[in-house]
Amino acid sequence: MEGLSLHYFFSLLMVTIVALEGLAPPYSSTATTTKIFQFNVEWKNVTRLCHSRPLLTVNGEYPGPTIAVHEGDNVLIKVTNRIARNTTIHWHGVRQIRTGWADGPAYITQCPIKGGTSYTYNFTVLNQRGTLFWHAHYSWQRASVCGAFIIYPRMPYPFSAPIHAEVPIILGEWWNVDAEMMASEMMKYGSGPNYSDAYTINGLPGPLYPCSVKDTFTHLVERGKTYLLRIINAALSDELFFAVASHTMAVVEVDATYTKPYTTRAIMVTPGQTTNVLLTADQIPDSSGMFVVSARPYRTSVFPFNNSTTVGFLRYKMTKALKGKSLNTPTNLANDNLPEMENTDFARDFFVRLRSLASTEFPCMVPKQIDKRVITTIGLNLQDCPANKICTGLNNKSFLASMNNQSFVRPSTSLLESYYMKRNTGEYSFDFPEKPPKAFNYTGVDPLKENMNAEFGTKVIELEYGTNLEMVLQDTGFLNVENHPIHVHGHNFFIVGGGFGNYDVEKDPENYNLVDPPERNTVGVPSGGWAAIRLKADNPGAWFVHCHLEEHTSWGLAMAFIVKDGSTESKSLLPPPQDLPSC
Repeated sequence: MEGLSLHYFFSLLMVTIVALEGLAPPYSSTATTTKIFQFNVEWKNVTRLCHSRPLLTVNGEYPGPTIAVHEGDNVLIKVTNRIARNTTIHWHGVRQIRTGWADGPAYITQCPIKGGTSYTYNFTVLNQRGTLFWHAHYSWQRASVCGAFIIYPRMPYPFSAPIHAEVPIILGEWWNVDAEMMASEMMKYGSGPNYSDAYTINGLPGPLYPCSVKDTFTHLVERGKTYLLRIINAALSDELFFAVASHTMAVVEVDATYTKPYTTRAIMVTPGQTTNVLLTADQIPDSSGMFVVSARPYRTSVFPFNNSTTVGFLRYKMTKALKGKSLNTPTNLANDNLPEMENTDFARDFFVRLRSLASTEFPCMVPKQIDKRVITTIGLNLQDCPANKICTGLNNKSFLASMNNQSFVRPSTSLLESYYMKRNTGEYSFDFPEKPPKAFNYTGVDPLKENMNAEFGTKVIELEYGTNLEMVLQDTGFLNVENHPIHVHGHNFFIVGGGFGNYDVEKDPENYNLVDPPERNTVGVPSGGWAAIRLKADNPGAWFVHCHLEEHTSWGLAMAFIVKDGSTESKSLLPPPQDLPSC
């Protein structure tokens, strides 16, 4: 991306300091190196939508700096916390083979990094290539503490189009207030959060918002050239449609795994997901020289939400036909390629068309047989308000969320550390229910009759190394059916099935795709439906499973599973690092 600088400090054997204009080369066959980065978590005054306020950033950048490495590289990222709040960083989608201590979710794999202290995340990127991202994994700090994480392959891309340039596009949200303080108020009163004041493209809201014409994403393209757009949904609250006016895109990768290419007018990307597309600048621009780039939410909730649209531009380089003409910002900011906010048909069809590349070089390793099937409901609940508390949720109750009616409570110390050190003092237990406690029509419930008070606790599942696990994620109609983006830490999985209504354990597996299902780390469970995922639990450690809608995780829509060490040292968790933060 134009203007982006990355600093690689040393390789395995010698120290070098190199400033790179643009991103790293698309691929390299050179030997594995060690890449070192310095992250300083700090405040910076930022102005958007006529509002100036201190914003939590990394190195003063919003969004944060891009991490660019090659497949097989060892990565060291020293995070220094320069604020008076706790923090952690999660490397979203990086599998962390044997290095669960570097995964980042607070109180799951580490205690938070306290103000004035540092922690070095040390891991190797193994058998992964493509677009991921990093973000804070403490409270709602992800609202501004996030950035692209790009893994370049050791061999050429498996698509033939020559790529002129690569463009990271981070879709996010802006609040005029401190998102972390807002989340604290939400939890205090059991209420829902304020929805965001704007959506953003690389931190810029665009001309449809107040005072934001100057804060508009614009990328220069050359007619006839092909560009790789690395699209990341880092938003906290909404699935988003994304499109470029008058252009089609070829989807070639999702969540850092290659797909069978297919052409589409738009994409749908949930919080936590990434999508790489090829876009060829093959249109003839008008006198403005620009085409609208835009994103808007996919609405699946009856609750109030931000229904606005963020807009940017692709600006074509001057051609002979345009020379001498005055180039102005387009007055028409419509984008016919962008789906309407309630277009469930498009969202469904987009994901149905996704298929793993399943080639000789990149085989699809979906487990054909399973050792364990876990069926879990996911959704929102209402909780009776405690006698000593004021609740401002629906019917003066408290909002919460659950999986199999268990609302997850993070322990007071790191779950992984407690397990590794065998120090469990009753803070967690191995009895997460592997099926719903009650069978009924989950997607057609009457909330006032069927909604149950969830149980609070830290219940996990313990798995033998190498277990082939199937997890069926069933949306519920408690309060509202909704599309839940479920993220699994430490493992990629295959989406082998999905549909609307209630999962049928006898009939639905007959229609699974076990040939070329998409491989991901985050799945959008359909609103009023279900998704079945399969994975091989071959990464020892403690791994968080949670909804990537931030309010739902805060309310308890989460669980964790622990993978035991395998039979050899190479299949066992490495010891904790010496600088691991303490609680």
